[in-house]
Amino acid sequence: MRAAPPTVILASASQSRAKLLTAAGIAFAAVPAAVDEQAVKDSLRAEQVTALQCAETLAELKALKVSQAHPQALVIGADQMLDCHGTWYDKPATLVAARAHLATLAGKTHLLPTAAVAAMNGVRLWRHVSAPRLTMRTLDDEFITAYLERAGTGVLQSVGAYHLEGLGAQLFQAVEGDFFTILGLPLLPLLGFLREHGVGLT
Repeated sequence: MRAAPPTVILASASQSRAKLLTAAGIAFAAVPAAVDEQAVKDSLRAEQVTALQCAETLAELKALKVSQAHPQALVIGADQMLDCHGTWYDKPATLVAARAHLATLAGKTHLLPTAAVAAMNGVRLWRHVSAPRLTMRTLDDEFITAYLERAGTGVLQSVGAYHLEGLGAQLFQAVEGDFFTILGLPLLPLLGFLREHGVGLT
């Protein structure tokens, strides 16, 4: 008799990541990790690590933190940074901050260093890192105003104040990298890992 697949836990409150897993048919529980992300970022930035290394460290911290509380579950931690020529961006707290982000990113190419880590019994089993490149069009104040009025406060949930799967596509000139990764989760590699553990359509 085939053993039952492990319970899957997403160590995140991200709606975007949850939607990706749900759409792919993965049953999971969302258990956000109690990690002080800003403190970790500040510490790692002081150590002059790359944004990709920071994303991987945060993803692993989240996965291991939740795995310690749920040792028999397969825990997925993920993190995404935005790096524009060495400047790290955080999620904008207000629409005013979102406007400033967009004005600064306009006409430039930025990276979205993204990491996912899977852990069980407090041990990392799998990792995936990548850094899609996105180039924004030149945007004037009138366009940014119209965009934010239509997009609304939902953009505050995104580090770049955009959702590429929606109205945010209007901001870009070119995109290089995996679409799912840009949305916050390297879905195809993750699904491959989950299938190896009997999760999903195996």
